[in-house]
Amino acid sequence: MNKDISVIGMPMDLGQMRRGVDMGPSAIRYAGVIERLESLHFNVDDLGDVPVAHPNRKATIREDNLRNLHEVVDANKKLAKVVSEEIEKQRFPLVLGGDHSMAIGSIAGISQHYNNLGVIWYDAHGDINTVETSPSGNIHGMPLAINLGLGHKKLTDIIGDAPNIKPENIVMIGIRSLDEGEKQLLRKLKIKVYTMHEIDRIGMPKVMEESIDYLKNRTDGVHLSFDLDGMDPSEAPGVGTPVNGGATYRESHLAMEMLAESNLITSAEFVEVNPMLDDKSKTAILTVDLIGSLFGEKLI
Repeated sequence: MNKDISVIGMPMDLGQMRRGVDMGPSAIRYAGVIERLESLHFNVDDLGDVPVAHPNRKATIREDNLRNLHEVVDANKKLAKVVSEEIEKQRFPLVLGGDHSMAIGSIAGISQHYNNLGVIWYDAHGDINTVETSPSGNIHGMPLAINLGLGHKKLTDIIGDAPNIKPENIVMIGIRSLDEGEKQLLRKLKIKVYTMHEIDRIGMPKVMEESIDYLKNRTDGVHLSFDLDGMDPSEAPGVGTPVNGGATYRESHLAMEMLAESNLITSAEFVEVNPMLDDKSKTAILTVDLIGSLFGEKLI
């Protein structure tokens, strides 16, 4: 894995309705992510936070039935530019969030440097809604669809013509909450999905072995998008949209350890950490532990 890491904060809370997730990057930093990576002998450059403009909170800002569309587009353009520049410098971009709508920008920026970018989507949710299928109009439920070129043109074309990724280059892990429109689209696109049912039946080691084997020969880079609500709320309480029955602490660490051993991951983001909903920084500390495992931390 690249020994040069650029940490990028994305204090985004515009893609959903609950306050606090914009403080996620600060919480993860405060929990010691920079020190942890440096202890593993990585060269870490903390670039600070991407500036995110906020609309008047007293109003519900909608355009084409999408909440905060203009601001989400603007922030993701900035993130895509920063991420792309760091890859050009041959550095590993590690993005801290922030709600999952930030994946619109991160993946768009990263995809400029790969012909067949793979994505591991570790999440309770599919985040593959479009404006037609979304019950809420919240853009944090749409980033995967947008990167597939499905959605509002202002979102799909933030750094060039979409799609940024191909359906056959995606693996989804930990899924347990899907809207009906998402189910139909996943079947249509034949995206590889490991729900919690599969994890329960065959175990996380088998899921990760199959995921790594599936992606390693068909992609020239793999981005990890890790939503902390992919884990069970008892393990990660500080998230905005918790869903019971998620992955355990050890299952998630094992997944990260196996990815580290595979040397497959070329960029990563950890999203949806909400310190306002957390229990004594439990989720932020857990995030740092997971990042340590992804970057090869071992007990012995």
